[in-house]
Formats: sequence, C-alpha cells, structure tokens
Amino acid sequence: MIKIFLTITLLLLSNCAISQKAGLETKPEVTEMKLQKEFDSVPAPAQKKITVAVYSFQDKTGQRRNTPNVASFSTAVTQGAEPFLIKALQDVGQGLWFDVVERVNIDNLIKERTIIKQMRDMYEGANSKNLQPLQFAGIVVEGGIIGYDSGMESGGIAYKWLGIGPQSQYSKDIVTVSLRAISVSSGKVLTTITVSKTIYSTGDSIAILKAFKGGTAFFEAETGLTINEPTTLAVKATVEAAVVELIKEGERKGIWSYKTIINNNEEKNEKQ
Repeated sequence: MIKIFLTITLLLLSNCAISQKAGLETKPEVTEMKLQKEFDSVPAPAQKKITVAVYSFQDKTGQRRNTPNVASFSTAVTQGAEPFLIKALQDVGQGLWFDVVERVNIDNLIKERTIIKQMRDMYEGANSKNLQPLQFAGIVVEGGIIGYDSGMESGGIAYKWLGIGPQSQYSKDIVTVSLRAISVSSGKVLTTITVSKTIYSTGDSIAILKAFKGGTAFFEAETGLTINEPTTLAVKATVEAAVVELIKEGERKGIWSYKTIINNNEEKNEKQ
C-alpha cells in the first residue's frame, strides 16, 4: 500500500511539473547561430567584399504539416527563409565576404526613394540634391527549401518489470536546402550546393499497471514528455551550412580565393 501511495504521489508531482512547464511564460530571445565556429573559421577572402543580391528563398516543397487525423493547412516549413540567408551571408567569415543589397522588398525601397525625390524637388526646386545611386550586385544568390521528408525513420523501446516500466520513441525527418550563385554579367550559374539536415522528435514516458486486493482491483497510470526539434531553427541551421559550403565550393572551382597569410619569419626572410 505504501508503494502504491508513493507511486501516485510521484505521478501527481510529474503531472504538476509538466502542467507548469506548459503554462510557463518565457521572454523573447535572440536566435543563436548553430554554426558559429564554422562561420568564424572560414578564411578571409583575397579580394574585397563581394556584393550579392537575394531576391527570394522560399519553400519549394508545398508540403503540409503532418498532423494525425486532422486536415492541416499549415505548411511543414517556413514560406520565407530570406532573412536566414541574408543574415548568414552578412555574418560568414566574420563579415568579410559579402555585402548584401536589398532586393526582397525592392518595390518598397524604390517607392520611398521616389517620395524623397519628389519632396526635395518640391521644396528645393532645381537645386535639389540627388539621391545616392543604388548599389548593384555582381552575384545573385538563389535557391530554396527543396525537400522535407517526414517519417523517414521511427522506432522505440519499452520494457516493464512487475507492471512498471519506461518507454522511449523517436522519429526522423529530413529537410533539404539548395543554394546557387549566379553571375549577373554572364548569367552563368557559378556554383550550386545542396545540404540536408536531420530533424529528430523524441518521446519518453513511464507506465504503471498494478493489481492489488488479491487481483480484484487494478491501478494504471502513464506520464510522459515529447520534444520536437523546431523546424524553423533546423531550416536556419541548414541555410547557414549551405552558405559555408558555397564559399568552399567556390574556392575549389577558382571563382574566388582565400587570403594567404604569410608568416612573420617568412616575411623577414623575403625582405633580406
């Protein structure tokens, strides 16, 4: 009887903990970069910064979120991952590789510039100062989320001893991102990269089935917790990996090169 009481108490406490966690209000946090070390370890370019433009980077799969027994209209992945790509291009190699010009909302930018020009002409007349010309890009970075395969693998394990035992389950999804660099002057596709990332979902639970009063009464209880890796953050990490690989692939093909670091001793010998 004491064991049953302790078991019930443990289950109630677990239930309270889960309920409190579900209702916990958290503050917004800045999203961390998953590949910070890889971003910082990319060697500096031999040339000056490359000006690139990003017009769109969207979901090309059209896949809906997998919801059992429910017709879901929510998409499996984000429909606009351009901010992830722009941020990755700005930060890679400690910010020494790319200058990104605004093209996603270029219409809004042109409208605002038109308003400024009209106001200057109205109040300053013929002597109105012209706006600085927009910077053009030498390379357009294109691509998108080209694959999201759900339920690629699933499994679990469970065991019970005297009616008490844990259970663990997992499932695996895969998201695939494609990225390519296009020369503006020639229209040639300079390099193309495809990167995939595994997304795991895990669930742990414990079940209790006990008989007492000579097998005439039964007690059954179950508690558990499921953790799903955020799909949006998985897409962000995949885009970051694609940018790093894009630079490496471009260096291998001779599109650009890394800055050569000369040792101080070698520099002195050369001078002598």
